[in-house]
Amino acid sequence: MDQLLLDITPHWWPTFDNFVVGSNQELLFVLLQALSGEGRERCIYLWGATGSGKSHLLQACVSAAQNSHQSAFYAQAAVPPLADVVAVDDVDLLDEAAQIELFNLYNQIREQGGMLLVSGEQSPLNLDLRPDLRTRLGWGLVYQVHGLSDEEKLQAIAQHAKARGFALAPEIAHYLLRHGRRDLPSLLAVLDALDEHSLRLHRAPSIPLLKEVMQQELELK
Repeated sequence: MDQLLLDITPHWWPTFDNFVVGSNQELLFVLLQALSGEGRERCIYLWGATGSGKSHLLQACVSAAQNSHQSAFYAQAAVPPLADVVAVDDVDLLDEAAQIELFNLYNQIREQGGMLLVSGEQSPLNLDLRPDLRTRLGWGLVYQVHGLSDEEKLQAIAQHAKARGFALAPEIAHYLLRHGRRDLPSLLAVLDALDEHSLRLHRAPSIPLLKEVMQQELELK
């Protein structure tokens, strides 16, 4: 019989500390420098495939800014109000009205100060946006976020398990990587489900339990 669980799983939030850097060392340095006030650029644009880590970095920037007592907002496919740090994720999905909002926000930040972080799946040149907005996003710093290698994904999986408070046997992580979806957010979502499933059954995480979770995921699709 399944039992009710108290919500005692450690809270997880994207930060710089739990970001697996991989080939993004220069980008991470630039973001940290900009947040410290040492960088001069007002706008930084990140692009890359789904699951490459764009959202993680934008949320980590907002979290770091808030922790240093700055005003900061993050929004996905929407435009937040003016603040010291503003992060707009999935700019590709903004409708016409939101694109105008972002264009105006960009100009406000250029005039009044602050930092604008924007992400999309394509480089600014290839975005299907208003030409004036596309041009302005290309004026700032532009970085491609590179996805992780398999070894780096295994590191991220182990790190995520540790953050949730349980040890993950290497063979379980390898099985998840071989048989799960390739993007990191999907892999970590299955790992979260495995943790909850094992707690519910009062059994240690194992490959048989992982198979059950992955089967349940397939049945829900």
